[in-house]
Amino acid sequence: MAASAAACATNVAPPTAQAPERLVLEEYFKGKTTAWGVFQDRRGTLIRQFKVDIDGTWEGNVLTLDERFTYADGAKEQRIWTIRKTGPNTYEGTAGDVVGVAKGLVQGNQLSWIYDVELNIDGRKVVVTFDDRMWLQPDGILINRAKVKKFGIVFGEATIVFQSPNK
Repeated sequence: MAASAAACATNVAPPTAQAPERLVLEEYFKGKTTAWGVFQDRRGTLIRQFKVDIDGTWEGNVLTLDERFTYADGAKEQRIWTIRKTGPNTYEGTAGDVVGVAKGLVQGNQLSWIYDVELNIDGRKVVVTFDDRMWLQPDGILINRAKVKKFGIVFGEATIVFQSPNK
């Protein structure tokens, strides 16, 4: 499944035609970033709501993102991403619950970020694919839509809005 996810990272929609912004991950996420999001099932039913506080550091060609999630039900979670810039517009990343390596491609104001994650669903470990698309807006807001798939079938979608003081 990781091989097919990696192949998809190069097949992204063209950047927004009229967007003058260019998304540079290491600039956008350097320092503190705040995000708010929701997760919905395939029928659009709200499953979870959350806030994410992110601390980002850029050293050499490595972006480290320390993400601290706080869910509406009070649950807390942390994910630490280590993201390596592999080319002018390409990135690879790892995190504790990510299976294999995430692949990213930036085109203009858009990022395609695809990775497999091991989730605990009803006491079982399940590997799903996240297909994230992010778009940088003129005011510095970054909008993320992530389709969550198992065997190629979408069973949920996350929508996240990032606000960075760097934009």
